[in-house]
Amino acid sequence: MPVLLKTAVTGFRNYLRLERGFSEHSVASYLLDLARYTGWLTRERGIDAASDIGLRDITDFLLDLKNAGYAASSMARTISAIRHFHRFLLAERHCEQNPAEQLDTPALTRHLPLVLTQNEVSAILEQPDTTQPLGLRDRAILETLYATGMRVSELTSLTLEQLLLDDGLARVFGKGSKERIVPVGSQARKWCDEYIRTVRPRLLKRGKPHHVVFVNSRGGPISRMSILTITKKYAALAGISMDVHPHTFRHSFATHLLEGGADLRSVQEMLGHADISTTQIYTHVDRDYIKEVHRTFHPRS
Repeated sequence: MPVLLKTAVTGFRNYLRLERGFSEHSVASYLLDLARYTGWLTRERGIDAASDIGLRDITDFLLDLKNAGYAASSMARTISAIRHFHRFLLAERHCEQNPAEQLDTPALTRHLPLVLTQNEVSAILEQPDTTQPLGLRDRAILETLYATGMRVSELTSLTLEQLLLDDGLARVFGKGSKERIVPVGSQARKWCDEYIRTVRPRLLKRGKPHHVVFVNSRGGPISRMSILTITKKYAALAGISMDVHPHTFRHSFATHLLEGGADLRSVQEMLGHADISTTQIYTHVDRDYIKEVHRTFHPRS
């Protein structure tokens, strides 16, 4: 009996979580793309069974997305979800062939990330009023973002057990729950230590105990949206016109390391990139920096 699309998607979701170890965020992204895909198949082609999907159905669906103005990056993400889904269907013997094998991924335009200068980072870090409990917490958050290059989701889930201040290290669990060890600089250690000793216990009295390092004003785990608000608030106070967000600190962390002479492999390890080609984008930022230095200081530039 043919497997229904709805049943196949449920099986695929469990496969991503249990066998592939994908993060909840990645699983949610895949399922969102697949919901759009399977909904289109049922609505436009009357397809309810996984085994009835053909290459023409997939290409027509993608053409509809393209005509609707979807960006190349969104198209590529959708194609990735479709490919994984059909590989799963074939492996589970829900179909006899994989019609997605011949799909081409559209060429993506790789935009250089926005990066703060070292002076701009310093200006932002100086903005929180550390005489106030939340100001001290915010300083610790900003210092940690810049010192470690963590993703915002990694920062909000960071526990006391993972933050090894005496060793100057943090155990970070990134995409796919992959663990990496990241150094924590002296300034970040200083502010985190003061926050954990003096502010965090006071905040926890307002809510239930939590193991996460950074908590909100009610004593609960701080949210990603709160971190975004914090970064934007202090960037504005520092007079930075750039649209600063938590990932800007990650970009700046990597770029400043490379500017200082760090090797690409070390930066890749600290960022938790599976593929070094992802890290190489920061070498392009570094080249732009070098060209700007040349234009500024060379007498015949």
